[in-house]
Amino acid sequence: MEAVRLDHVNLSVRDLGESVAWYGRVFGFAVAEEGVWDGTPWAILRSGDALLCLYHHPGFAFLRPEALRDRRLHGTRHVGFRLADEPRWRATLAREGLGYEEIRYPHSRSWYVNDPTGYDIEVVVWDGDHVSFQHAAPASAGKGDA
Repeated sequence: MEAVRLDHVNLSVRDLGESVAWYGRVFGFAVAEEGVWDGTPWAILRSGDALLCLYHHPGFAFLRPEALRDRRLHGTRHVGFRLADEPRWRATLAREGLGYEEIRYPHSRSWYVNDPTGYDIEVVVWDGDHVSFQHAAPASAGKGDA
């Protein structure tokens, strides 16, 4: 079997047009396909191999990850995008006036921003553009340990 690759992320958004424009300006996504399904406008965005599917739901309430946790509900914590050009990303942060939290990890740097609907987006730049981890997972990891 070949290595599995993530194909796309599907998000319900408050305003499809605003989100399409934001993901285009911030991450270079462009509309690859769009339409209406069951009365709901949608768009598939593409940036390189990354695909993002957005559905327009202006009447839906958005729950932050902390609110989901407090209500004991499952949900997406954040979406992560990997970039290689840190100076260009920093220029985008300044140009867009994005608020962010920046964290340095052992082998990468991450910035956390919010999209127009409120989703947490993690932007990762790996040292040397190489994914690596400080420690290997313990042999028993994933075997029911909690």
